[in-house]
Parts: sequence; C-alpha cells; structure tokens
Amino acid sequence: MAALGASQFGLLIALLNYGLQHLGAAQAALIFSLFPLLTLALSAALGREQASRRLLVGVLLSVAGVALSLAPKLAARPALGGLSSGGWWGELAVLAAATTGALCSVLYRPYLRRYPTVPVSAFAMLASVGVLAVLAMAEHWTQRVAHLSTQAWVVTGFIGLSSGVGYFLWLYALKHESPTRVTVFLALNPVTAAVLGWAWLGEPLQAASLGALGLIAAGLWLATRPATAQEMSAARR
Repeated sequence: MAALGASQFGLLIALLNYGLQHLGAAQAALIFSLFPLLTLALSAALGREQASRRLLVGVLLSVAGVALSLAPKLAARPALGGLSSGGWWGELAVLAAATTGALCSVLYRPYLRRYPTVPVSAFAMLASVGVLAVLAMAEHWTQRVAHLSTQAWVVTGFIGLSSGVGYFLWLYALKHESPTRVTVFLALNPVTAAVLGWAWLGEPLQAASLGALGLIAAGLWLATRPATAQEMSAARR
C-alpha cells in the first residue's frame, strides 16, 4: 500500500511534469485521457473486471469526447517554441503516468475491500509524503519552506486539503465500483474546465466543448449502466 501511495502521488506526478516540459498541455491531456482505457485493459488482464463490449464502447466514446474538446487547442498549438524537444520521451512519460494511475486504481481494490477508506487514504498519502520529502531534498525544500509567505501557506493548505478530500472520494468510489467505471469520469475534466472558464472567467464556450459533452455523456451512460443478465452470464463463463 505504501508503494501504491508513492506511485500515485510521486511517480505519476513526476512523469506528468516531465512530459509537460516537452509537450503542450492539450497534447498531454489527450494522451492522459487514455487512463480509463488502460485501466480497463489492466483490470481485465488481471482478472479484476469483465471487459464487456458495452463498457469498452463507453470508454472509447469518453476518450473521443476528450479528443473533441481538445481539438481546437491541438489545431491552434504553436510550434514547440519554449518547450524543449525530447523526441518521444514527453509522450512516453505522459503515457507512463496514465499507466501508473491505471495500475494503482486496479491494485487498490483488495486493500479497500479489507480496510476502511480513511486509513487507506491516510497511509498512502503519508507514504507518498515521506518519499517526496526525500526526493525534494535535492531542491532544498527545507530552506524554501522557511521563506514561504502567509498567502503561499494558505494556498498550499487549500491545495493539500482539497487534494486529500478528492483522494478520499476517489478511493471511496474504487471501494464500491469497478476501476474502469470510476476512472471513466476523468473524461469530464477538460469539459468541466471549459464550462467553469465560461461561467467564472467569461471565456468563450466553443461548439467543440458542447459536442464533447454529448460524447462523454453517452460514454458515461454506457460505461455505468448495470450489467445485463446476458453480460453477467458471459462473465461467469
């Protein structure tokens, strides 16, 4: 469980940040949207979940929705410019980050069935803090913390609290639902960001975002529908 926490909060974030040094945000988000599809593949390979056709189609629709929502940014993205070109390393790093998250989502299930969600969340996050604290020594984090302003402490505290609550809810969902049905909701991230940007910041809401919302909604509906009697019979065989 300590390894899962360190991977979820340490390895995944490090790989994602490395990828963002070599890719645009939209390109990285598109690759990371494969998270649910990777979860389904790993969960089925490990015998944790039945990869039904309906579930697969739902996941693919959600990925298509993410791609559609990001299409304007991908089409308008400039040349690498300030981003350092690292060949395929950036793409591979983001894909590895998504794979790490998918694997953690699948492997958490046995612990969540055995133990309450709060202790699992606390232990995993504590383990990740220990690993990250050691790795951050190279960036002299102890000296940097001493010079943080009050505003920085407030922002850091808010991020930590919201991340902790979000992580607890994520594990709670994994305790009661299959990994793929939980991770498929990640497809809502770019569309939610677009809607909030429109509502709070006055940013224009593009037609692609509305079409993406339709695809994602259809994908979520298919992926989260209860299994039919035929599907349950096929799973038992």
